[in-house]
Amino acid sequence: MHEVALSSVHTHGGRIDRQELRQAGERLLQALADGSLLAPDRRVFAFDALPNPLRALKGGSGHAVASCADHHNMSCKRKIAMDLGIAGRWALVCASSKGLGKGCAMALAREGVNLVVNARGSEALEATAAELRALNPAIKVRSVAGDIGRNEVRRAALDACPQVDILVNNAGGPPPGDFRDWTREDWLRAVEANMLTPIELIRATVDGMAARGFGRVVNITSAAVKAPIDILGLSNGARSGLTGFVAGLARQPNLAGRNVTLNNLLPGAFDTERLRQTLSTTAQASAQSPEAIGEQRRRGIPAGRFGSSDEFGAFCAFLCSVHAGYMTGQNLLLDGGHYPGTF
Repeated sequence: MHEVALSSVHTHGGRIDRQELRQAGERLLQALADGSLLAPDRRVFAFDALPNPLRALKGGSGHAVASCADHHNMSCKRKIAMDLGIAGRWALVCASSKGLGKGCAMALAREGVNLVVNARGSEALEATAAELRALNPAIKVRSVAGDIGRNEVRRAALDACPQVDILVNNAGGPPPGDFRDWTREDWLRAVEANMLTPIELIRATVDGMAARGFGRVVNITSAAVKAPIDILGLSNGARSGLTGFVAGLARQPNLAGRNVTLNNLLPGAFDTERLRQTLSTTAQASAQSPEAIGEQRRRGIPAGRFGSSDEFGAFCAFLCSVHAGYMTGQNLLLDGGHYPGTF
């Protein structure tokens, strides 16, 4: 990589002239945007080594990178990092030892958010907590193992968080199957995990968010809320209840008017254990292999692939950012284009 020097910026008594620095930064970013910094003998220019004041022009610790895969025809890919404005905030992320919850925790850690992570299995949870600390040593990471649906675990998770600025509600989906085989207890467990527990956490946190003038609640539900899947009846029903509740709560002026947003993320087919479980159940009923069922499912997605937890987490982090304050009460579908409707 080639560093770009700020040769036009002068110092006065050891201090950088802020006006000159801003002008230099604007010139660099404009050159990055229009491609004029790219020369035939250079493929990549990196700006992350520039002084902190210049990086502050982008609002924080973000950096800009331009890369050119084919410098002969100047077909280039550029990335300018966005400062999400949430560094130093505290987030409680449920069911975050793996899968989509872990993807959200990792994305928030990259943005400098302090984390309380939770999952039932302590071993996997501690491994994830270690990953998060290694990813960003500047943040605080606290882990609370146990079923978040239990009052004492929920209380411990809330107590571990000095203040919940960001709440990511997530729970493993109920098992797939035929509704004829489900008992009343099956339904109650599904509603407890996927509707009532998120509501309890929301009730415990949103008023404090409103008092501080900032809050983000993201509920990870399912694409099945928008396009029900027959074998996921327990999930369809329980998550739809949460969706209806959030639709009303998010529009209360004492929350929306105090910069507190509540949104639902509806994942389609992501490469997770949950997807593999669903494929296995479908395969058993159809006498096909899970691999064959998976390939059929993949071919039905316009994107031609399953989603990744990293990209899901990145979208979640944006919803939690200062830039998403005007979006609330929405059900946001991430499914690679699989849903065929207009709305």
